[in-house]
Amino acid sequence: MKKDARRIAWIGTGVMGMPMAGHLLDAGHEVAVHSRTKAKAQGLIDRGARWARSAAEAAEGADVAISMVGFPEEVQAVHLGPGGTLAAKRPPKLIVDMSTSRPSLAVEIYDAARQKGVGSLDAPVSGGDVGARQATLSIMVGGDKDDHEAALPVLSALGKLIVHHGGPGAGQHAKMVNQILIASNMIGVCEGLLYAREAGLDPEKVIQSVGSGAAGSWSIHNLGPRIIRGDFKPGFFVEHFVKDLRIALEEAERMRLKLPGLSLAKELYERLIEQGHGKSGSQALILALDGMKKLDSTK
Repeated sequence: MKKDARRIAWIGTGVMGMPMAGHLLDAGHEVAVHSRTKAKAQGLIDRGARWARSAAEAAEGADVAISMVGFPEEVQAVHLGPGGTLAAKRPPKLIVDMSTSRPSLAVEIYDAARQKGVGSLDAPVSGGDVGARQATLSIMVGGDKDDHEAALPVLSALGKLIVHHGGPGAGQHAKMVNQILIASNMIGVCEGLLYAREAGLDPEKVIQSVGSGAAGSWSIHNLGPRIIRGDFKPGFFVEHFVKDLRIALEEAERMRLKLPGLSLAKELYERLIEQGHGKSGSQALILALDGMKKLDSTK
């Protein structure tokens, strides 16, 4: 093991978790990996990661235990459950949850970790599967400043921008801002491309033109071409995005905020799930909007 390498427990090997854990192996860290099915982690095991039968086993004696899973219930089980990281006989020095989850759960994990002398950060990411593969993610961190600084050598292998936003839960709140921005923007991207198609324009030329002006965004440049190709493979699952939008709306209600754009986006994405696209990428929203047009034409 390299002199500056860390013992890392990695939990979750999905679309984003797999390449992220791979970057840590490439950086020379010692990685123990756990996922719900061993087959999903096989690529990492073949590259030198050690398989662990539980999150607790992976976290045993680790410097850092990192989770990248789908839903708050999974986050809770991974860290607070009987087989979770904090149940290890020798708990990790630091927990970093990089999932998108509830701010209140981040606080709960922080408090439970502190009782065991363990540091805890919530550090959700933005950048999708492209950012995960290229190690260019934006990482939003909540927790103690000292823990943030201790995690930087590991997080720097995963992202290009790492910002500490405040105490426990602050990283998740920042991620909610990110998801609110994306939600309304994706409606605009899909509606704009539908308009371009119906107007008889070349959608690739349209993206080139508008993407270089005030309408430019990550979504139009990265997801717009996928939409044109009819590529709805997930960089980020629709069902996970709806989970995020529900959390954001719950937090907004708690703060007595009304966010009509976010509410509309949630309704449209829920319609997409009803159409059977929960496992598709968020760019599949265009299918729900296009379906509305076809329904209207039958009247």
